[in-house]
Amino acid sequence: MKLLEQAGAVFDREGRGDHIIYKREVGGKLLKAPVLESKKELPPEYSLMVFKQLGITDDEINKLVSP
Repeated sequence: MKLLEQAGAVFDREGRGDHIIYKREVGGKLLKAPVLESKKELPPEYSLMVFKQLGITDDEINKLVSP
């Protein structure tokens, strides 16, 4: 979730069950994605799916994960 916030996503609301909704504005469009909150660390495949739903580009992802 820290990486999402570093990419400009913000908490929107709690979803039903065990997830929360993050939102991010890209090119005038508001994008939203559900994020599981029950785990400390999410699988890389799931994280990538959330990044893509929020319009985070590959270049942005690389900047977020590089030391």
